[in-house]
Amino acid sequence: MSGSDAGAPGWAFERRLWRAGYGTVAGIDEAGRGALAGPIVAAAVVLPYGPHPYRDSKTVSAGRRAAWAEAIRATALRWGVGVADAGEVDALGVPDATRLAARRALAAFPVRPAGVVTDHLTLPGPWTVLAPPRADATSVQAAAASILAKTERDRWMADVADARWPAYGFARHKGYGVADHLRALRREGPCDAHRRRFAPVAEASAAR
Repeated sequence: MSGSDAGAPGWAFERRLWRAGYGTVAGIDEAGRGALAGPIVAAAVVLPYGPHPYRDSKTVSAGRRAAWAEAIRATALRWGVGVADAGEVDALGVPDATRLAARRALAAFPVRPAGVVTDHLTLPGPWTVLAPPRADATSVQAAAASILAKTERDRWMADVADARWPAYGFARHKGYGVADHLRALRREGPCDAHRRRFAPVAEASAAR
């Protein structure tokens, strides 16, 4: 049993850890590292072994992501979501804030996993880590984690951030540095959702 279709994310990294004697292995991924505003959101997922349709969240439509996120929450053996807010990103920097969000996602598990597969993220802790680049394209559990992380972050940006700070258009661009966001940032200055250490935000703040 392969656990995946040809060319689709599969179980190769998880099987490597299982063969080495590790039991429960989780996939981890994040969303929002490169945004100018909003949190970094990480998710951790343990799926039942077998074929699953999940792909890297960036490669599928918002509608499919939402449907898959519902299916993952319903069928995963374990899942958790963790958040590092904009203030924590400023205080810690992106890499350490990402690790903080990932640890918070794992803290939702009743028992910590023995191994984790991450998207090129070193994650010190009481587990063994495999951190290949683009794990969300090769590990089906990391792909599922990418779906949960992105849908949760997009929901917060649209439902919470956009309602609190409607001048910036967060529901449209989710805090990334697109042209209309940069125009709003120059016009309005930063809000509490913005990451002050990022250059466009710092420049807009200095210009006020």
